[in-house]
Amino acid sequence: MVFSSPVFLFIFLTAVYILYKIVPGITAKNVILLIFSLVFYTYGEPKAIILMIISILMNYIFGLAVKKEYKGRKAALAAAVIMNLAMLGIFKYAGFGAEMLDRLPFLSVSVPNIALPIGISFYTFQAMSYVIDAYKNPAYIQRNLFKLALYITFFPQLVAGPIVKYYDFADQIDNRQTTPQQTAEGIRRFITGLSKKLLIANTMAFAADYVYDLDTAELSVPLAWLGAVSYLFQIYFDFSGYSDMAIGLGAMFGFTFKENFNYPYISQSMQEFWRRWHISVSTWFKEYLYIPLGGNRKGKLRTAFNKLAVFFCTGLWHGASLNFIVWGLLNGCFMMLESYKILNTEKWLRPFRHIYALLVTVLAFVFFRAETISDACRFIGHMFVPSGDSVQTALFMSRLTPMYLIMLVVAVIFSMPVVGKLHEKASSKKLRSVCEYGSYGVSVVLLGLCILTLSSASYNPFIYFRF
Repeated sequence: MVFSSPVFLFIFLTAVYILYKIVPGITAKNVILLIFSLVFYTYGEPKAIILMIISILMNYIFGLAVKKEYKGRKAALAAAVIMNLAMLGIFKYAGFGAEMLDRLPFLSVSVPNIALPIGISFYTFQAMSYVIDAYKNPAYIQRNLFKLALYITFFPQLVAGPIVKYYDFADQIDNRQTTPQQTAEGIRRFITGLSKKLLIANTMAFAADYVYDLDTAELSVPLAWLGAVSYLFQIYFDFSGYSDMAIGLGAMFGFTFKENFNYPYISQSMQEFWRRWHISVSTWFKEYLYIPLGGNRKGKLRTAFNKLAVFFCTGLWHGASLNFIVWGLLNGCFMMLESYKILNTEKWLRPFRHIYALLVTVLAFVFFRAETISDACRFIGHMFVPSGDSVQTALFMSRLTPMYLIMLVVAVIFSMPVVGKLHEKASSKKLRSVCEYGSYGVSVVLLGLCILTLSSASYNPFIYFRF
């Protein structure tokens, strides 16, 4: 079940919200959320719910085993990390690993066909963060199995994030309030995310998919750039849209989630980009991998190794493919070049810094989107080497529909903090109030456009559902 579907919008969300408001007491409300979260996941993955329940029970036991009075708490923590990674490895990376071994000339390995459970990367990382947080601070040990289950399965961020660390969620399980203003802001945030997904990301996806589905020999410079730029905006508005919807839904039920995107395309370096892009994953790796490896405390060589290890894992986390690994390492290499001042972007003029960061991001995402590394290399080659004829020109022009051009302009504008700047420049409190109430009117219009779009289109995938 996806947020941008009629089943979710008109049946599931309506039912869970009404029942949540009707039942008295925080315990009953938590039970409602847990039941509906399990239904939400079971709707899309009936068999995979068993794996999720195993993960919940396993991490509940490990959480109890890391209490301070237990002598084997370090072993329990190590076992928890190993078991979670093993579960993720079997269901997400077994096929990839077997495929890599099968390529070796002296081995013949059968490649297993294991279905990837939706959202396993997200809920596994959340479960691991619970055990690690409980080990660091036993006050976070959750002795109530159902409360831990709510944390791991909570449907707003279950299958595509943002990753919510346990210490950010723990206090909200039993202590939260839902005010009318918070609910209104949550609904508005949800509609914003829904609009990003249905109106912008899906429009960009049509163009990106068309170009990437072409044989690379059919590409020209304009076509290649059309595909690359379209995907740049597709992935941002797809995933930031989902994050907005998750944050908005959380607010509707009294939960506060941290921001997951902060206008990454205005960055002037790759270091800044990763402070703004997919913040929940980058901070997870920083807190639970980079710092335990030693961070930057053990010399330049070790720091470089730690950063590359983090970005290798970041790429691999996104998908079982060499393309994702290359994408991660490319980002890591440019960050290291910047941190060691080999690329001293601080001395560059501001426009050049921005162009550099955006160009690296665009090219790196080609590896993220292409099927193979060779396809990505050929695609990038066509971005810079003139080729093509009148046929390619006609193909390019056919993609520049009025809807695409309008959404491209909208994507460029709203990839920058335009709304926030306008609100800041509002000269009076009265004007700010007018802008605030006006934003709700805009949300109603956007919701109407989204419903019209849903009724007339069947193309509605989420990129991050496969992670």
